Parts: sequence; C-alpha cells; structure tokens
Amino acid sequence: MTGTPEFPGDAGAVIASLIGWLDGGVDAAMATVVSTWGSSPRPVGSHLGIDAGGNMTGSVSGGCIEGAVVKEGLDAMQTGRPRLVEFGVSDDMAWESGLACGGQVRVFVEPLAPWRRLWEEAGRALAERLPCVLSTRLDDGHKALYVDGGISGEVSETLMRGMRQALEDDQSAIFEDGGREHFLRVYAPPRRLIIIGAVHIAQFLAPMAELAGFSVVLVDPRRAFGADHRFPGLDVRNDWPDEALAELKPDRRTGVAVLTHDPKLDDPALTAALASDAFYIGALGSKRTHAKRRARLIESGAEPGSLDRIHAPIGCDIGALSPAEIAVSIMAEIVSTMRRGRGS
Repeated sequence: MTGTPEFPGDAGAVIASLIGWLDGGVDAAMATVVSTWGSSPRPVGSHLGIDAGGNMTGSVSGGCIEGAVVKEGLDAMQTGRPRLVEFGVSDDMAWESGLACGGQVRVFVEPLAPWRRLWEEAGRALAERLPCVLSTRLDDGHKALYVDGGISGEVSETLMRGMRQALEDDQSAIFEDGGREHFLRVYAPPRRLIIIGAVHIAQFLAPMAELAGFSVVLVDPRRAFGADHRFPGLDVRNDWPDEALAELKPDRRTGVAVLTHDPKLDDPALTAALASDAFYIGALGSKRTHAKRRARLIESGAEPGSLDRIHAPIGCDIGALSPAEIAVSIMAEIVSTMRRGRGS
C-alpha cells in the first residue's frame, strides 16, 4: 500500500492515523471499547490509537482511563499479544466526563501490525461507502472482515450469520460462538441526505439533518437559490437534479428530499432517485399535486408500483405550517423510515 488513504468518519480517522504511523516505521496499537455497563463516556466501538511513543488519536473514555489504556497499548506492542482489560468508572470520574453516575467498560487492546491488512480493507470499504463488519475474537485477537457480501478470514456459519445481523442492525456488539466471545465492530459511512431544491424549507432542514448526523448535499441548478449566504458552509451542487444524483449515486444509507415544487426539477429528480437504492424518497406537495405527479411519471415510463416508495406529501402529519415546522416533520419521517428497517 502506498501512502495513507482517506478514510471518512471518526473511526476512519483513527484507522488512517494508525496505518500512517506504521507506514512511517512507528509501531502502533488499537484500543476498542467492546462492552459497557452503567454510564460510559464513550460508546461501544469507540477507538483509541496509540503509537510506540505514547501518542494518541481518538478516545475510549473522554480522558478518565486513557492513561491506563495507553500503558496497555505499549505493553501489547512489546509482547505482540492482545489483551482484554476492564475498568471501573467511578462516580467522580463520570461526573467529570458529564455523566450522572459511574459504570464499567471493557476495552480490547491489540498491536495493529498483525492484522494490518484487514484494517486497511475496512478503511477502504468506508472510503467507498461500503458498510462492513470486523469480527475480533477476544481471547486471541483473531479477525475476519465481512464486506459487500464477501468474507476475508475464517468464520463459522453461526458467526457469519451474526456478522450479517450486526450489519443489518447497524449495531456493534459482543457475539458468542462456540463459547468464545467475538466483538463485531460495524463500520458504516455517514448517512446522507440529498436535498433537491434550495428553498426556504431547506434552510431549516439542512442544519437539522446535520445535527442528526447526516452528511447533507443540496442540489439546485438555480444559482441564486443556492447562494452561499443562504446556505453557508453547505455542499451545494448547481447541477440539474438527475445529473447530480447520477454522480452522487444514492445508496441504502441515503435519503432524498425533493422540495422544488417545480415539475421541471421534481420529475427528473424523482426518476433518478427511484432508480437508486435510497432508503427514503420524499416529495413536497399536496395529495392533489402528487396525483398529477404520479400521472406524469407513469406517462414517462415509471412502474406504478415503484412510485409507492415516494413519501408524498412529504413529512409526518403533525399539522406543520411554517417552513421550520415542515422541516421538523420531514426529519421525523426520515428518521422513522431509517429506524424501522428501511435504511440500514
């Protein structure tokens, strides 16, 4: 491998840093939160990278156990052996980290070099927006990677099913197979929301989606609508919707909200979105407007059944009136669709 690839997200940044250290001839270790009880400053799956000089990247506790974890990482590098360590987070430590009470956390610490290839594969999957699961056996560190329907490494059929289920649930967790614990770490790219139409509603929807953890792209060929002063700091594309969607390639972690209320923009956007794996497609407009829209799309060749994927009128029915309230209703519908199994 030449150079350090670009891996998105917090986990990807830690992986990239560790591989960069190895590329520079510096040994490295990875610490991962594999289970918690009670309050925990960092969630299951959180990573801390450690190099041979004790430098850190990422976090497993927000600071209260980092020093001890670094020592474990340095020991793991020297011995070449992984270890599973348990820490108690006192009430005082928890309070300093912003939690109400203490708890326990188990952290798996391992040298990175023996399994570098699989970490690189996981990072490349992230960079290509391919969700994957890295299985680590907690008694000896043995790994396997499941990505895009394929497996790297040896696993039982039971463990394979567990990895598939973890990916479907989008949830990292401990999985027991044959009396041995495996930590299944799910890596998934950030969910995206593609907003078609730089309208007033979009000015509220975009920041709401970002706060909910979505990567937001706004598409509108009308440059005056998508001006920087209306959407500061946002990724705005001034392409026609169908062209933008062809480039963005919505996948099953992508939602598309069509807000222009203009058939010249709405119809090509919806046609392109329906041809994709987007987990959510919504369109602004009344029931009457949508009935006319359906007729146009069918006339242009759309399968009537496929149009049932479109949420229209867009948003949950909460009686929303203002642009901000409509944005709340749209975001609620997107999250509801996502969490009910239609967007992994």
